[in-house]
Amino acid sequence: MTQPPAHPPIALARWGSFHVGGHETRVASEPPREVLFTPGSAPARLDPNGTYLVGGMYAQFMVPEPRRGAMPLLLWHGGGLTGACWETTPDGREGWQHFFLRRGWEVVLTDAVERGRAGWTRIPEETGGTAVTLTLENPWARFRIGPGTPQDGRVFDGQQFPADPASWRNFIRQCVPRFTTTDDLTLAAYGALLDRVGPSVVVAHSQGGFFAWRAAQEWPGTVRALVLVEPASTGVMEKVAALAGIPVLMIYGDYIEDDLRWPAIRARGLAFAEAVRAAGGHVDVVDLPARGIRGNSHMIQMDRNSDEVAALVQGWLVARELWR
Repeated sequence: MTQPPAHPPIALARWGSFHVGGHETRVASEPPREVLFTPGSAPARLDPNGTYLVGGMYAQFMVPEPRRGAMPLLLWHGGGLTGACWETTPDGREGWQHFFLRRGWEVVLTDAVERGRAGWTRIPEETGGTAVTLTLENPWARFRIGPGTPQDGRVFDGQQFPADPASWRNFIRQCVPRFTTTDDLTLAAYGALLDRVGPSVVVAHSQGGFFAWRAAQEWPGTVRALVLVEPASTGVMEKVAALAGIPVLMIYGDYIEDDLRWPAIRARGLAFAEAVRAAGGHVDVVDLPARGIRGNSHMIQMDRNSDEVAALVQGWLVARELWR
């Protein structure tokens, strides 16, 4: 792993975290059991009956000094990941959290429902479903790193993802179990986040793009702009008019044409963008290879040229007069 370049310190006016969202649910008539919480300790009698809080979300905020963003910038992760995907990259470089803090944005990153520091309360008992976890090999092809497996070490020509064995394992270490049955809980938690933080720019990756589209449709007065990095899905066509006043930037990376899934995913995304435009909205679509920015995987914010793409996002936000 190469030594990342040194950067000057970031001055913060405030830095903290909070949990938000969720609802209470009651459990009754389940038998108690004994649990040994710590080896060598005494067993405890655990009664599972009572009130649970389900569907909370973790948020970390950093407010730079000076602050130049007109409103907070929220970073929403994709499936099987947490807010860590916006922090330090697998090969040790500064991530988009650092990039936008350095430009004066208040940055709020989150671990969505069931992920990371959001907690884990009676899932799947309250939601059904089975946890989906990733092998070492699975994302190699699915995230468009290269053919074969990471053990083969073959990457696509010009690949920007840091795919050396150490960096790949660093990436896999941050992957977490996910469910496919918690979308309603997650959207509600994002709504609670927006209610607490207020009007914001939402930057979302992959599965996070689905929630970003939906959140903008449900709370259009709070979501002031969307930056969607390879969104994995779209919003609801019946509510497309709600997006008319929200500028949107969609970004797609490289190696899509030969992938099994991404041509169809991108086609659906572009069709939805056309529907937004037809409803009076503004959507800019950036195909990075067409711009001469080549070699990007699905994990654009982790690729070696991540700062170049972040600078493109920053320029778009400046043009939307969201930075002062």
